[in-house]
Amino acid sequence: MSGEFPVRLLCEIMNIRRSSFYNWKRRLSHPAARTRNWVDNVMLFQRYHEKYPSHGYRWLNAKIRLDTGLKMSDPYAHKCCKAAGIKSKAKHYKYKKPGSPGKIFPNLLLAEFKIDGPMQCVVSDMTAFRVKGTYYELTLYMDLWNNEILTYSLSAKRGDRMTYISGLESLIELKKQYPGLETILHSDQGSVYASKAFNELLPMYGIKHSMSRAGTPTDNAAMESVNGWIKAELFTDFHVTGDEPVEKEIDEYIRFFNTERPAYSLNYLTPQEYRTVHSFIA
Repeated sequence: MSGEFPVRLLCEIMNIRRSSFYNWKRRLSHPAARTRNWVDNVMLFQRYHEKYPSHGYRWLNAKIRLDTGLKMSDPYAHKCCKAAGIKSKAKHYKYKKPGSPGKIFPNLLLAEFKIDGPMQCVVSDMTAFRVKGTYYELTLYMDLWNNEILTYSLSAKRGDRMTYISGLESLIELKKQYPGLETILHSDQGSVYASKAFNELLPMYGIKHSMSRAGTPTDNAAMESVNGWIKAELFTDFHVTGDEPVEKEIDEYIRFFNTERPAYSLNYLTPQEYRTVHSFIA
């Protein structure tokens, strides 16, 4: 309105000083470095949220730090995300109360033993999803020490027992690098995990089977959590559509998970970074 009416008159009507108006106008045209930096950071979080919409401000902050080296506190990151209206789009799942103890194999994780190195405890589970109407089962084997996905197997056949066996055989090949180490393999009480074909391989390679209690997914909480994040990220962040071979898209995601994805439980290091740092310390 200053182009239509004298500034003096407008300031008198609004009961402000002319000097205050000109100071505001100058700040608007030439913002302070702190203000420019704030706007840049808000836009940076917005770009990362558009790429990884399933995550909240802490993870986005860790990913920005990993990719760019830019260090911001979590409260500042929260402030940036709040200004941009950023909220995680991931679903949150509720788990059932613990059930009765399993009878097939005891739950060795209940002993709360200390895990201080690779291949001491490996957890496994299967997650299912659909792409363009095709049903897929993805079986994962994850090292509980650094949350690294050691091996995995994908099948488009429902209840494919060889998906589990194939992943186990790949795990056994890795286990050969630790010949004197007893590894605990923890799973649920699924029929394949309880089968003779699956379990007869384990003792020969120093692997001891452990199982969650019946109807108690919280006994394998780390694996259940990863399963939830994987499905959220595959379709929300990586936009898996089936336009490319699903096997290739899963391969790319597993590489991202192990080498580029900061993990809260690892103090926002990636599994690969955690392995490198703690191998160096050791």
